[in-house]
Amino acid sequence: MILPITAYGHPTLRKVASEIDKSYPNLQELIDNMYETMYTSSGVGLAAPQVNRSIRLLVLDATPFAEEVPEAEGFKRVMINPYIIEESGEEWTFNEGCLSIPDIREDVSRKPKIRIQYYDGNWEFHDEKYDDVMARIIQHEYDHLEGILFVDRINSMRKMLLKRKLQDISKGNITVGYKMIFPVGKKAKRK
Repeated sequence: MILPITAYGHPTLRKVASEIDKSYPNLQELIDNMYETMYTSSGVGLAAPQVNRSIRLLVLDATPFAEEVPEAEGFKRVMINPYIIEESGEEWTFNEGCLSIPDIREDVSRKPKIRIQYYDGNWEFHDEKYDDVMARIIQHEYDHLEGILFVDRINSMRKMLLKRKLQDISKGNITVGYKMIFPVGKKAKRK
C-alpha cells in the first residue's frame, strides 16, 4: 500500500524518533509499504517519520545511482534502530532533495565516511562502514530520525531565499506526483 509522504512543516518531521522492538505491530507490512511508497515516489531512501511514524526505521535502495556509482547496484537495506557511531573525512558537497520537501534541491555538505550500527529486517545486528554516495543516502535518511531536514544544513541566506517555497509546501500549495499529508490537513494537487 502506498502511504502518504509527510510534508515539510508537519510536526512528526521534527521529533527524535523512538526505538522499536520485535513486537512492533505489523512491522514487515510497514517495511513493504515504505518500499512501495519510496519506489512510487522515485526516492532512494525513506525514513519512517516521512510516512508519519516517529520510529527509528529506514528503507534504502541506491540502485538508481548504479550507472555513476557501480557499488550502488543492489545496495538495498532495511535499518531498524540505526545509530551513526562515527563520521569522518573532509566534508564534500552533493545536491540533495527530499520527498518531504518536493521541488527543492540544494547543495549540502557532509562527511564522506560513516560507521553505523543497526538491525536488519530479520533483527540481525550490523556494524558497517559506508562512504561516498551510500554514506550520503544513509546520512540524509538518518537525519529524519533525529528531527533534522536537509534544508537545516544549508546556509541561512539560501534558507531565507527558500522561505516562501517552504511555506507553500507546508500549506499544501504545491503539485506533486504522489500522496502527501500536510500539517494543515490539505491534499496536494497531483501532477
